[in-house]
Amino acid sequence: MDPSRNRREWAERTGEFSPAYYADLGSNKVSASLVTLLDHFTSRDASILELGCSSGRHLAHLLENGFDDLAGIDINDDAFEVMADTYPALAEAGTFHAGALEDLVPEFPDDAFDVVYAVETLQHVHPDDEWVFEELGRIAGDLLVTVENEGPDPGRDGTDGTVDSADGELPIFRRHWGRVFTELGLEQLLEKPGKPDTIRAFATP
Repeated sequence: MDPSRNRREWAERTGEFSPAYYADLGSNKVSASLVTLLDHFTSRDASILELGCSSGRHLAHLLENGFDDLAGIDINDDAFEVMADTYPALAEAGTFHAGALEDLVPEFPDDAFDVVYAVETLQHVHPDDEWVFEELGRIAGDLLVTVENEGPDPGRDGTDGTVDSADGELPIFRRHWGRVFTELGLEQLLEKPGKPDTIRAFATP
């Protein structure tokens, strides 16, 4: 799948893995883990950006737990309509941007946010667009957090880029995110393997 089609599939997504799908699921263990992690590494007044926020279930949980400087990016325009219906307090309190990471992230200044995080979003970035990972380190002032499906043992042979599918259509590009971001100059502070996702936190330069 080429990069433009990859982005278009997510922008037009309905049904499984759509904004409405995630709104129905609501907050989960990852949402709680993000609160615990951010409490440890930053403060409640930190400015926070979620990449691929969808309808906002993780951000809504952060808001409920005292984090109120919140922003999100999502490629699917429906995300923000669903958010307004499901999490109206979040929709009113946060700042949200509709579009692809590759288009929006370069527009932010250096250290635009104290914290930048992604939950099962970076795993869908096409290999042709991997340049955006360096941009994430640039806009994260203090902390970058990844919660991504890396597979059972990503990159054991020294390689990344195993491609699987979430549903027979949408590819998952499995990467060892510890290696990706430390090679870009970030310092890994936390690695917590899980099923299916590994949580990592990085300090930015």
